[in-house]
Amino acid sequence: MTQATNLLKVVVIGGEGIGPEVTDQSVRVLNWFIDRRHAPLQLHDAPYGAEAYREFGQILPAQTMEAVRNADAILFGATGGPDLDVLPKPVRHQGSLLRIREGLTLFANLRPIIAHAALFASAPLKAEVLEGVDFVIVRELVGAIYFGQPRGIETLPDGQRRGVNTQVYTTSEIRRVVRVAFELARTRKHRLCSVDKANVMESGVLWREEVDKLHQAEFSDVDLSHMYVDNCAMQIVRKPNQSDVIVTDNLFGDILSDCAAMAAGSLGMLPSAAIVPRDAAGRSKALYEPVHGSAPDIAGKNIANPLASIQSVAMMLRMTLGRPEDADLLERAVRHTLEAGHRTADIAGRGDTPISTFAMGDAVLASLDQIAA
Repeated sequence: MTQATNLLKVVVIGGEGIGPEVTDQSVRVLNWFIDRRHAPLQLHDAPYGAEAYREFGQILPAQTMEAVRNADAILFGATGGPDLDVLPKPVRHQGSLLRIREGLTLFANLRPIIAHAALFASAPLKAEVLEGVDFVIVRELVGAIYFGQPRGIETLPDGQRRGVNTQVYTTSEIRRVVRVAFELARTRKHRLCSVDKANVMESGVLWREEVDKLHQAEFSDVDLSHMYVDNCAMQIVRKPNQSDVIVTDNLFGDILSDCAAMAAGSLGMLPSAAIVPRDAAGRSKALYEPVHGSAPDIAGKNIANPLASIQSVAMMLRMTLGRPEDADLLERAVRHTLEAGHRTADIAGRGDTPISTFAMGDAVLASLDQIAA
């Protein structure tokens, strides 16, 4: 029997909106691996969001931040929505998801984009455009305009108001995330596209120069290209199968990955991992979450797609928990579920009958049982 001291700690934070609903299905999947595959995991719920504020006076209570610091992995649902919007701005700022990312130095965000053939008929893009789509966006996550100073809204002497945000990067911030992208490219097709706006932004000039220097010094075996972000957005919907690994800054990565959801069929299909460098054992502590937001308009209706969250669990199994065979098994189960015709509303096509969030969880668990039998 596995000793408690050897169990890997997974902190579960449902968050706001549809976050708890989709995360509940991922917890069911994790418990399947604990029960059926003897995964040495220990799951802990941690308070976060408006409910935590009502109970503890903080969106991100100290005990939750302590739990995530001590965890091997964090499974996060979603943040944002009307319950948080009514809270004072300083409270929201201190408890935001950005603070967790910054506090843990989760500087690299991996967002895989895969087009499942079973969804071609209902996808927004043409089937011939989606054939062979399998790429990863690596987004810098704790720098640039989301964190740069100065920032704020001020009133000018003439009465006008001015909003200020600062786009700023240092050499080390650029190099550490680009190194992750180069190393990832080495495990795939040895192709990396760096995306910036160097034609109008000094931070983009620095970004491109540092990418080139790192390429020449350490990764000359990888085929490197550069692209402006506006062109990249067009290429992702025009010919998404030309991409392998894309690396870009915080703001551009946020926008491009949502754009790339059209190649996967829905935001409800996109998992992600926010990571730090691997340790001596080859594992990487990370926060795993679906790319989609809290979707307050459908929260509580049991209709959200949990597959992005469930596929985030597959990333967790592979990257942090060191269980690549289990990750492969879960990814096969998701494909099997889609091939069997199970659809939530966001990925349903003409003639499909959408199923609930919970029913999609049931379907994935049934696929796991069938494949593992």
